This record gives sequence, C-alpha cells and structure tokens, in this order.
Amino acid sequence: MNNTEPTEQPATYLKKHSEGLLHNTRGLLLYFLPLALIPASILSFIYGDFLRIMTNIGGCMAYLLAAKLLREGIAAEHLYQDKKVTEAPKWPLKTLAASLIGLSTAMIALVGAGHSLIVSLIFGLGAFTGMVLFYGLDPRHEKMVAGTHGYSVEEITATISQAEQKIAGIELANKQIQNRLFNQRITTICLHARDIMKMLEDDPKEIRKARKFLNTYLDGCLKVTQGYADMQTKHQSEQLATRFDKILQTIESVFIEQKQKLLEDDLLDLDVQIEVLSIQLKNEGII
Repeated sequence: MNNTEPTEQPATYLKKHSEGLLHNTRGLLLYFLPLALIPASILSFIYGDFLRIMTNIGGCMAYLLAAKLLREGIAAEHLYQDKKVTEAPKWPLKTLAASLIGLSTAMIALVGAGHSLIVSLIFGLGAFTGMVLFYGLDPRHEKMVAGTHGYSVEEITATISQAEQKIAGIELANKQIQNRLFNQRITTICLHARDIMKMLEDDPKEIRKARKFLNTYLDGCLKVTQGYADMQTKHQSEQLATRFDKILQTIESVFIEQKQKLLEDDLLDLDVQIEVLSIQLKNEGII
C-alpha cells in the first residue's frame, strides 16, 4: 500500500502561535512573588516570632495558590475568547486570584511588617487593583452570534463539546495506528470536522441537522479507528487495511462535501448520506 498518497489539506482550526505563546506565559511571574517573603521569613525564624513566621508562610502559600488560580482563569478566558458561541467560565478564577493577593498582601503588611491597619488596607487594595489592571477580570456574560434562530447557548455549546470529545477520541486512537497514510487521513478528517464546527459556531442556524451529521460520521470514524487500532495489535491483515482505508476515504469525502454545502448554505441530504454510511459500516462488519 502506498503510504505517501497525498490527502487534501483543509483550512485548519488552529490558534495563532503568538497568541498561544502569550497565553502560555501570562501569570507566570506571580509564582516569583513569594520570593519577596524569604528574607522576612528568615528574620522571623531568627527572632523566634511565631506569629510572623506563620503569616509569612501563609502568605507564600496564598501567593502560590493565587498564581495557580490566575493561570487557570487565563486559560478559561482564552477558550472563551476563542469561541463565538459559549457560556462564561463557571468560576471567576482571575477575580478570586486578585482578591487572594489583596487579602494576603494586607495581612502580611499588618502582621508581618507591622504597618497600621489603614496602611495595610491600602497595600492590599493596591495589590488587588494592580492585579485587575494587569490581568483584568473574568468574562461573566455568555457569547452568542446574531441569527441563531432560537437556539440556546447551552444547545450550541453542547453540540460542539460532544463533537470535540469524539474528535479527541479519534485522535487518541490515531496515535496507536502505525500507518502514515491512515494517520494523514484521520488527521485530515479531524481538521475537516473542526472546520465544520467553526462554521456552525459562526452561523448555528442548522445546528440540529448538522449535529446529526457530526454525531453519525464522527461516531462511525471513532468506531472504525478504535477498532482498527485494536485489531492491528493482534494481527496484520491487508484485507483489514483495505477495508479501513475504504471507510476513511468515504468519511473524508463526505466531510469535504458537507463543508462545501455549508459554504453554499445548502446542506446535504443527511438522511441519505447517513444511511449510506450505515450500510457501508454494516457491510464491512464494523457495526
């Protein structure tokens, strides 16, 4: 079998490298904040000041926890901004991180440094304000594009989330397949699927019909990919590889056609296409 056969490369649903790099590095500096408490902690141990020892140690732990919350909040915000239809992040992690930094700073200023209550509160408020100005607050409103024809954010995001889970399963099974041609085909199918999901996110008016398409073809691809990955570890068969390649070509061609129909605002007759795939899967002994 020719493992160098080219496959069509679709427009990919990938993040820009610069945005990914910025997202991966934002908030890391906060992990260095506890270093400022090391000298004070050493002096507290030298003088045997138990209250200040506990305050400084608690402050270090609070700063580290705040850094973790901030990073998770930034990641959630990044996903939120990357989607046109989505719910707001469940927890306001960035706001919690800023609050924790503010409270910890005020406590360290009051107990650890011996400042007055007013001055300590000013330090805490300044730390909170600096966090908000530098990192911002969490998005708290759902996002929805115009013309969704009555579909709720929950329905749209659930459809996309289910499809993403199936794609993740396909990609996981693909890593176990030791065939470059099949790897390329499966990767291309996943990219086509993500392109279709992006189109639906931009214009969800056909979300229910497209959900039937995505579920059927992604389910079919997931079953055959997992099945082939399992079978190849037990025995190699040219006949099995030929059948698998035939199924992948069918799924890939239908995804390409479906994308074109979505661009033309003229969906495929999905019932016919789904029936064709179901018959083929049954004939090949997959289902």
